[in-house]
Amino acid sequence: MPPIKLMINGIPGNMAVNAAKHAAEDGQFEVIPASLTGPEIRETEYLLDSLTIRLIHPDERDQAMEDIKEREREFITVDYTLPSAVNENAEFYCKHSLPFVIGTTGGDRTLLTDIVNASSIPAVIAPNMAKQIVGFQAMMEYAATTFPGLFEGYSLEIKESHQKAKADTSGTAKAISNYFNKLGVPFGEEEIQKERDPEIQKNVWGVPEEYLDGHGWHTYTLISDDNTVTFTFSHNVNGRDVYAKGTLDAAIYLAEKVNQGIRGKAYSMIDVLKKL
Repeated sequence: MPPIKLMINGIPGNMAVNAAKHAAEDGQFEVIPASLTGPEIRETEYLLDSLTIRLIHPDERDQAMEDIKEREREFITVDYTLPSAVNENAEFYCKHSLPFVIGTTGGDRTLLTDIVNASSIPAVIAPNMAKQIVGFQAMMEYAATTFPGLFEGYSLEIKESHQKAKADTSGTAKAISNYFNKLGVPFGEEEIQKERDPEIQKNVWGVPEEYLDGHGWHTYTLISDDNTVTFTFSHNVNGRDVYAKGTLDAAIYLAEKVNQGIRGKAYSMIDVLKKL
């Protein structure tokens, strides 16, 4: 079976580079030496070990993508760009008939799904590519559906800490807060406590210094109205490897859907997990 070709967009961003490195080291994949990048990036190339990747800027991407499609034929696009570019990028991928995996958070997620469902391509869309965390979310969704109102009367505190460069609030934290709403706890996404100060992360949270530029720590605390019962759920991720590995699983899943001729269908990481 020939390797799955991947075009990983967002280089030289940390998550895109991490995913590209994992793909380059895995014989199941071939990394296309080109990446869509943002207008703020001045470089035209990025050296990934021995592979030179051309960085394609917004003003040249339409023509460049047509050239890449003609040369590479079929490939899967992986998007790790910026939250502000999510919807625009999805429209671009659909316009050029590029099946894609998007792990970038932010944007209008309902619109994102609608764009794919109205297109000629399948895509995997997830604000979190870590399989174990996605599994935890699935458990929370099951609880919210099966036991609505279970935590009625409880108060909720959500704290999340990510590297300073992450501008938006965690999509995972937002999703979990919605599940707790269904479990009977009124809580708005704006109440999520977002930490981006490295000094506080290191000295108060205890994040190891070597992971200050790449981590995702979350704590969800529920307290009963009489303060006699406390539930705490936490998941702390150091580094980006777990997200990269999940991304590659999603790419394999999407390649199968492409080979099956699936069109206009948005999948989630839950769909991916069910096939593992």
